[in-house]
Amino acid sequence: MSDDQEYFGVEGVPAPLEVSSDPEESLDEIREAALRAGLEEYDLTPEDLAALAGEEPIETERALPTLAVVGRPNVGKSTLVNRIIGKRLAVVEDTPGVTRDRVSYPAEWAGTDFMLMDTGGWEAKVQGLDLSVAQQAEIAIDMADAILFVVDATVGATASDEKVVKLLRRSGKPVVLAANKVDGPQGELEAAALWNLGLGEPYPVSALHGRGTGDLLDAAVAILPTELPEVEIDPDAPRRIALVGRPNVGKSSLLNQLAGERRVVVDETAGTTRDPVDEKVEIAGRSWTLVDTAGIRRRVHMTKGADFYASLRTGAAIERAEVALVLLDASGPLTDQDTRVISQVVEAGRALVLVFNKWDLVGEDERFLLERSIDKDLVQLPWAPRVNLSARTGWHTNRLVPAIDLALGSWDQRISTGRLNSFLGELVAEHPHPVRSGRQPKILFATQASTRPPRFVIFASGFLDPTYRRFIERRLRESFGFEGTPIQISVRVREKRKRR
Repeated sequence: MSDDQEYFGVEGVPAPLEVSSDPEESLDEIREAALRAGLEEYDLTPEDLAALAGEEPIETERALPTLAVVGRPNVGKSTLVNRIIGKRLAVVEDTPGVTRDRVSYPAEWAGTDFMLMDTGGWEAKVQGLDLSVAQQAEIAIDMADAILFVVDATVGATASDEKVVKLLRRSGKPVVLAANKVDGPQGELEAAALWNLGLGEPYPVSALHGRGTGDLLDAAVAILPTELPEVEIDPDAPRRIALVGRPNVGKSSLLNQLAGERRVVVDETAGTTRDPVDEKVEIAGRSWTLVDTAGIRRRVHMTKGADFYASLRTGAAIERAEVALVLLDASGPLTDQDTRVISQVVEAGRALVLVFNKWDLVGEDERFLLERSIDKDLVQLPWAPRVNLSARTGWHTNRLVPAIDLALGSWDQRISTGRLNSFLGELVAEHPHPVRSGRQPKILFATQASTRPPRFVIFASGFLDPTYRRFIERRLRESFGFEGTPIQISVRVREKRKRR
């Protein structure tokens, strides 16, 4: 049974609405009034009432302070990051230099939310890839609000550690010193020697076993700023587009084609990566900023590592963009790597356009079967615009801008509280939430909390089934479009006021 069929039954159908005799009252107002009926019976906060009145959004995304984890290679930075976030997300190996990029993860300690930034090891007087890693760590120090400096207590302070200390002092950022790999009393004596670095008390920890991480986090959270300055967004700035996809799908070729010149050179050396490159281009008479993630190549003997670094680069580009063009190779089937890239865009809440490159390599007779295969593989993304083109020849690249405009327009779209609740009033009247365990959750009202991406908060008397939420999302798209953008729907339960 489909989700729609489940909710088209007669179970739980509410009583017919009383239509006002006032001919000037619109149908939307009647539906909204029906949804609001009985709200006085529920415990609503002042913020709830403001949202109901269509005033300021109930919630806006707030910036979180950033804590950067820095240190020389192989001191256990990524192990400590995994310990703090409680998940094995950062790649850990005994080989120095596994982490090359700065990568951010949401973290929380003692009620304080913050972003934890893992970085590659910093070393002085390095070249090539090691130099890029060191530069990424320096950028992380500049971007962070506070620093968690990790030193290997079993080795003690090295010359590289001393140079990191000088770098930290020049930055002026508050620093907490973590003496890692301390597993016993002897290690605590070794950690005490790190007072000589002049950064204050060294906190002895074992990132591997979790020893001492609580005290370390207490100190780290204490130096994070409690308020961050608001950053104003220039509405006239060029929109930012990320070109993402697995290796060899034509990202750089498309950038060069759109720019009208060879702006990006792809390095063919195995196992190398490049920082995302921001390029200002004129497309269809308008300025855009393109973020390219080219230059990722597989290591034959280390495939998993290459996939990981590709994921890091893609994630970095997506976070800095407003809309992502996910390039897919039309000459072959979709891969797991393609699916992961698409998932990254959706989870990051960015506008999305699917670009099938190398379409000119598909024969006329094969295109119908390919379209059917794509529909099957991307059944969860009927809302994403698709553009079939050839980055090499420029065929159909003129279709990109309309698709991007459509996706960005949906990403920016806001539905008024009155119109949204009218929509929900009609939806609930026709297809109410089914009864579960003798109870039927009632949708009280809803509001759009934010845009970019559109995020809706539904206030209800009980939790809504995930299938019913997906049903609401489908109907939202049918009624208001939202082509090219993910939609986020959350539910807040409000209980009835207790009778005295």
